[in-house]
Amino acid sequence: MASAAAATAALISSRTFLKEDSTGVHSFSKCNFSRGQPLTTLVTVSAPNRKNSTGPSVIAASSATLERFTLTNIGPQPGSRKKRMRKGRGEGSGKGGSCGFGMRGQKSRSGPGVRPGFEGGQTPLYRRLPKLRGIAGGMQKGLPKFVCVNLLDIAMANYEEGEEVSLESLKSKGILKPTGRDRRLRLKILGDGEITTKLCVKAGAFSENAKAKLEASGCTMVSVPGPKKWVKPAVAKHQARAIEYFAKKFGSPSSSELAGPSSES
Repeated sequence: MASAAAATAALISSRTFLKEDSTGVHSFSKCNFSRGQPLTTLVTVSAPNRKNSTGPSVIAASSATLERFTLTNIGPQPGSRKKRMRKGRGEGSGKGGSCGFGMRGQKSRSGPGVRPGFEGGQTPLYRRLPKLRGIAGGMQKGLPKFVCVNLLDIAMANYEEGEEVSLESLKSKGILKPTGRDRRLRLKILGDGEITTKLCVKAGAFSENAKAKLEASGCTMVSVPGPKKWVKPAVAKHQARAIEYFAKKFGSPSSSELAGPSSES
């Protein structure tokens, strides 16, 4: 109904209506009327009803006994509404008798029928086809672990000598714009391109090529650790006990020694 109202408003604003010539052909023509004047120059020749789904034909007229062009006498365009096929209304209707469902079988009975892909008990097509090898999209191993940037992009960012290159600085310069899941990932430096400025590069990982080029240019590389994985308190307690046990057994520093002196001592 809203689309019909919009179409009527567009016709009225453009003053364009159907006009019938002497040969009976309808064409669009302009009607001259002022704003606010009632549309008494239009008459509906045929209006839609239950048996006739054709839209109204509006022609220009000059008599005084005319019908106003409103939303109540607007119908769909001819051919836009297809008449549905009725089933079980006699053999001459085209869908009588078994209504297109066949003679017998599960698909001809009432009820939900069979599920999609079911082939009567034989191995269905989706099981006959071979599985794709490799890592499927969406699996944990196939998801990216880092936000990658090349040395060429860092060189184009025009960093000053001694300036720090990190994920935050690359975001501020517009080199990286991670969204969604990538916002939680660390930075990885790749070795495409060359760099001549001595910089302090902080990243979660470096490729072998990038590491060699950064060392050759005199840059400082700082490895950024990843986020600590959350574990249950009970599991963390057992892990701490395991660290203490292996520290005493093999002589490696314990967790308390790694943590340093406490605030109480």
